[in-house]
Amino acid sequence: MAEASVSTERKPGTQGGASRSEVVRQEGPLQTERGQTTIADAVVTKVASMAAREVRGVHDLGGGVSRAIGSVTQRVGVGDERTQGVSVEVGEREAAVDVTLVIEYGESIPRVSQAVRDNVIKRIEGITGLSVTEVNVSVNDLYFPGDEVPEQPRVQ
Repeated sequence: MAEASVSTERKPGTQGGASRSEVVRQEGPLQTERGQTTIADAVVTKVASMAAREVRGVHDLGGGVSRAIGSVTQRVGVGDERTQGVSVEVGEREAAVDVTLVIEYGESIPRVSQAVRDNVIKRIEGITGLSVTEVNVSVNDLYFPGDEVPEQPRVQ
């Protein structure tokens, strides 16, 4: 986690005592005396998505409807699979993440959920410098081997 340092400065022409005016400035990896770095929500969303997909037992991200819509928009060339199933709220120093998962049948849902939570926090904090306040995990579906086999047409 990033540490912030606090610095104070005196207005020119003042001396110590009750008339002193202080300016408090928070410094951290994204805010320094030389400028500020802003990270877009889409960047944090992609980092969280990739981090969740790295975990063994995660088959896919998103609910059934979002996966169907995502499939159509990707074919058209509009959608991005890396943002599907993840929503974030990003502030100046913190981020909160919601992830919706499809887990492979036979995997421990609590183990996979915790592994996703840990990996998302590690990746976002390491890559962006933001502090992650929470990662909420929703398991929307289970994947069974053979679920993706297309049905044979009844008429040829």
